[in-house]
Amino acid sequence: MPHYVLTLSCPDRPGIVNAVTGHLLRFEGNILEAQQYNDRETDRFFMRTVFALAPESLAQVREGFGALARAFRMEWSLRDRNEPRRVMLLASKFDHCLADVLYRWRIGELPMAITAVVANHPRETYRHLDFDGIPFHHLPVEKGRKHEQEAELASLIANTGTELVVLARYMQVLSSELARTLAGRCINIHHSFLPGFKGARPYHQAHARGVKLIGATAHFVTADLDEGPIIEQDTQRVSHHDTPDDLIRIGRDIERRVLAQALRYWLDDRILLNGHRTVVFAV
Repeated sequence: MPHYVLTLSCPDRPGIVNAVTGHLLRFEGNILEAQQYNDRETDRFFMRTVFALAPESLAQVREGFGALARAFRMEWSLRDRNEPRRVMLLASKFDHCLADVLYRWRIGELPMAITAVVANHPRETYRHLDFDGIPFHHLPVEKGRKHEQEAELASLIANTGTELVVLARYMQVLSSELARTLAGRCINIHHSFLPGFKGARPYHQAHARGVKLIGATAHFVTADLDEGPIIEQDTQRVSHHDTPDDLIRIGRDIERRVLAQALRYWLDDRILLNGHRTVVFAV
């Protein structure tokens, strides 16, 4: 029997869980996972439910849930877990995150359909990577042509039905217009434990300050540079023995695993936006 995942958020009030589970029960939906969170600061309710359901009942469940959602003022999504999400990967010269995501995808760890790899460097830059079966697009960012390059990128995203854009160390700042277009569906990996050490050469800044922890942050992209809702972070302890090159090496490992974890959460519908923050229903 197919499995579906339902996510929702709405103003908090009594009876939400009862209404949702009761609706699924009416069509013999079998709940397999259920997580919920009440944010007392914003007075909002968040829920993620995985359930098994006979395929012939899906249309009725969806239609009935639409009326339920209107009554509770819900923002909601209902998806078949067997349908792979469509993801586009953007990269620049540093390709360690791109290589890691491709490897995890090929071994089945990240179940998704890669719509394209897009880079502002030519394909020869990545000749050691396996792009077999993946469309590759070279969209250089030339002086005075950033608007045209982003228009090409936006068209490619739309034409491929891409649901999520992943900036796998794509070292170009998206315009405010494109960032707004991709609101809630563009993830960036930032080579620093935000907030802090923003801008160029963050590991050198960290070294100059003698930090004892370095890290990386995966967050949604917004028009405000590196200020989007944070999805996942990790750190590692370092010492006075470590050089800037050591910090870069350690940082690359952190970046890879943080981006992979954030992508894994998104693919499994575990991230819900909560204003400038996120609710992440981790395993």
